[in-house]
Formats: sequence, structure tokens, C-alpha cells
Amino acid sequence: MIVDKFTRRGFIGASGGVASLALTASPAGALLQTGGAARAAGQPMPGGVKLPTTPPKRKRADSVGFAIVGLGGYALNQMMPRFGQAERAHIAAIVSGNPEKLRRVGDAYGVPQDARYSYADYAKIAADDRIDAVYIVLPTGLHADYATRAFAAGKHVLCEKPMALTSADCARMIAAGKRANRKLMIAYRSHFEPYNVEAMKLMRQKAVGDVRLLRTEQSYRMGPTSPSENWRTSRALAGGGPLEDYGLYGLQSALYLTKEMPESISASTFRPNGDPRFAEIFAHVSSQWRFPSGAVAQLVTSYDSAGANFAHVRGTTGALIMDPATSYSGQKMRIEGEADREFAPGDPSVQFARQIDHFVDAIRDNTPIITPGEMGLRDTRLIEAIYASAAAGRTVKLAPDGTMRG
Repeated sequence: MIVDKFTRRGFIGASGGVASLALTASPAGALLQTGGAARAAGQPMPGGVKLPTTPPKRKRADSVGFAIVGLGGYALNQMMPRFGQAERAHIAAIVSGNPEKLRRVGDAYGVPQDARYSYADYAKIAADDRIDAVYIVLPTGLHADYATRAFAAGKHVLCEKPMALTSADCARMIAAGKRANRKLMIAYRSHFEPYNVEAMKLMRQKAVGDVRLLRTEQSYRMGPTSPSENWRTSRALAGGGPLEDYGLYGLQSALYLTKEMPESISASTFRPNGDPRFAEIFAHVSSQWRFPSGAVAQLVTSYDSAGANFAHVRGTTGALIMDPATSYSGQKMRIEGEADREFAPGDPSVQFARQIDHFVDAIRDNTPIITPGEMGLRDTRLIEAIYASAAAGRTVKLAPDGTMRG
């Protein structure tokens, strides 16, 4: 198959890591940049969206009302349809800069006319008691602004990953949530996906012995595009490129499968000359981590190579193989060793509703959040360390919280 005709969302959404549907890329041109700062504006309806024919109904009286901020392909194709599967969450409002999308999506989901907000009207959510929380599904460069404004409006925040483009912005978001006494959760869906949850359990049980080597790769070949056409290629909106996007799944895997923080990182980046896709971002990012236990992790991510989505953990008694590892569906997992085993712990598609329910439990019952803002801050610090190592051409040392030493 020719992967370069597909978007990253389409690629990871396909069973077995093979794209089955080409989705239209979100144009960065609709997310205007003024004086170096990005601001949200309306975008056309993505291709391939199937809106519900009947508005979903609330299941419970104590259901948490969410405002969906950003009506792109991921929100419309993956997350919004899953609210009907969540136990006590519902879509109470939507926010977009495109009036036609507000009309079509609002009608399909039964969102009242006065709960359909433009980006210019975003501050008005403060007076809307139907909204308990916001779910931010905007490009990364806009997360910090919309999260802090949501906290100022008195709302809880579920924010897509990565949390923000800088650790300073992550810290600002955490501080804003604490000032408002509101919850902040980062949407790391793999923490709620049965295969990855089972893999974490197996690693705690030392199912492959002591970990010696972990390898992850998340790659696909991006089709022809440029920063004016696709926000993922805009540094102001996406950061350095594949690492913050697809590669973040590998970074997370390295942490939750080893249960360690790296003590040092060595990294490299690559950007081909003259390719408009990579005028502002990197094509490839690779890094090697060393952990206090002596284990080593090798992480690779790319927007310009044949598709891959795997995590391999090799220990003293066997190996855990996840391939594909973090898709929307189609995961496969096995252990190779003295007794080979294959695992089928559940339907991967439940990860979306379970993620929503987990945040609702935190809001209603004050249960601990397993993917809090502090996790997003930690990961952003590691991303900064990777880029710092690549830029300096040397290994960087890390403190236990991920900050760079020296």
C-alpha cells in the first residue's frame, strides 16, 4: 500500500496499523498566526465524518456536561461518538470558528443553539452552568491558552496530548487549575486501552524478567503538504513534529513499561533539504535513553518512513512484543520466551469511553487522575531534553523529574 496518501490519524486508526481510509488533513491556514502567536479560527468539515442520525441521550442525572473545543477529525470521528458509551458524561456544548460546522454538528448531537460557541465567544462559557468541563481538541500550540481560559471560567479541563509545546506552558496550566480548584487531565488514551493496561501489569509482574532493552517506533509517511495546508507541519502549532505527535506514544510506552525515568538521553534529528513538508519541523527524531537500572530504550519516530507502531521489551527471561501497540483498534501482543503466550485482554475501542469515565469519576467522586497535568509536564520536559541533546550533539543528564541537569 502507499502510506504517503494517508494522514497520521487515518494510519493509527486502522486495524493492524494499515490505513483503510484517507482523511483530509486539517489546514494550518485556518489557524491564523499573527506576530508569531497562533489563534484558533474556523476550519472546513473534515472528510469522512459520520454524524449521528439521532442525538445521543443522557444516561444519568449526574452526568457531566462537556464543551468540545475544536471540531476536527479526531473529535468528530473518535471522541464525540464515544460520549454515548460513557456512563455519566454528555456533550453539553461545542466550540468552533466555523458556523456551518456548529450547525451541522450541533444538530446531530442535540446541542442547544445557545450552547454553540465561536472562538470569539469562548469566554461566555463561564456563565453556562450546563458546562462542567471542557475537552480541548485543538492544535497543541493552542492548548495552554484555552486551558487557562477554561479554568478562569470555572471549568474542569480534559486536554489532548501533548499537553503544551513548552514545560513553562505546562506549569502555567497546572497552576491555573490549582488556583481555580478544578481538575486537569491529559488525554493519554493508551492508559485505558486493555492491551496496554495488560502490558503494564505484565511488566510489574516481571513477565520477561529484568528489562534490558526497550524499542519503540511510531512512523508513517506524510503526503505532500506544507505549513499553510497542515497544522502538523507548523512549528507554532505542532512544535518539532513527529515526536510531539505520533512519537509521544513511544515515549509514554518507554516510561510505563519500564516504570523508570531516564537518567540520560542522547538524541538526533533529521530534516531533508527543500521538502516543504519539513520547512519548519523535523522529519525524523530518534533518541536513546539510559535508566538507573541499566536498561536502555531506543525510540524512533518519523513522518517520512514506512509505517510502524510497535513496542518491544526484551528482558532477562523473555520478550514482550506489541505490534501494533497503540492504535485505535487491532492491537496484538505476545510474550516470547520459555513459554510463548498471546494475549487478547479486550476490545481496544473501549479506551475512549474509559478515558472519559475516568475523568468524570475524578470530577464527581474526587478519585485520583492517573494521567494528570504533572504527567504532561514530565513528558514535555523529556521532549525538551531530546531536542536539547540533538541540538548540542551530546548526551544530556536528567533529574528524576525530567528536568535537565547543568
